[in-house]
Amino acid sequence: MESLVKKIRALRKRLSAKIRNAKHTKFINRNVEYMRRIAVNMYKDNLKNKERYQDDKRLSKHGKKMYSQNEEDGIILEIFNRIGTTNKTFVEFGIGDGLENNTLGLLLQGWKGLWLEGSAKSVNSINDHFKSVLDTKQLQITEAFITKKNINELISSKIKDKEIDLLSVDIDGNDIHIFNEISVINPRVVVIEYNAKFFPPVMFTVDYNPMHIWQGDDYMGVSLKYLEVEFEKKGYKLVGCDIAGVNAFFVRDDLVGDKFLSPYTAEEHYEPVRYHLLATTPSPTYQAMEKILTSCVKNSI
Repeated sequence: MESLVKKIRALRKRLSAKIRNAKHTKFINRNVEYMRRIAVNMYKDNLKNKERYQDDKRLSKHGKKMYSQNEEDGIILEIFNRIGTTNKTFVEFGIGDGLENNTLGLLLQGWKGLWLEGSAKSVNSINDHFKSVLDTKQLQITEAFITKKNINELISSKIKDKEIDLLSVDIDGNDIHIFNEISVINPRVVVIEYNAKFFPPVMFTVDYNPMHIWQGDDYMGVSLKYLEVEFEKKGYKLVGCDIAGVNAFFVRDDLVGDKFLSPYTAEEHYEPVRYHLLATTPSPTYQAMEKILTSCVKNSI
């Protein structure tokens, strides 16, 4: 019995030491994260003080983060401060678990809209935790893997207005192909991710593949120059990018006037990818490079 008591005491001592170490590690990690956030905020403030960002028409200087991934919340607010709103309706696809996207902040300001998401787990979480806005239809959500064939039906089954204020696109691959297919809505503003690794004048886009899933490499999305050219065909002007080099912002031609910084080109508004501001860093692979080369050569001819 005495031997057992000693073993229990020894075990208790080892467990206590592990608990103390775990708490100490947690404390260190928390403080390291605080320091990282301070450093990032200082970097952003210093960057925005540079001459490039002194023109009030440059949207990136107006960036602020509420629930967006980077500073898209502030830029979206600034755009609508300039052009006004109509029905305050949005459509966003690729919204993740609902806690970090480009339209959650708009819900807090009385907007209404539709979320499309391919992850059943994320949609279930949203259904469980967004009941107040889902019950009133202020927010509607549909689980679907988005393709060119189903996008118009997915939107029109929930959104009846032809003109909406905002469309946000983030599916890490087929973004421009899906956007070009949309005909059931006429958004006044479009937010869409671009692959900032490919700076102007590079014309790059992934080939359309209805089963595309991003592999974490740099074969994703579309270059900013490619977006500029494609959106011009659809009647939109490139008016800015966020400072992290993630999202591009387009406003419909009839609303631009002299409210935004011209020229409306990728060369003027391009923001380089700033990986230190992002959670993920795409890495090049030989498999991705073959596809990238094919795309750029084809689109440059």
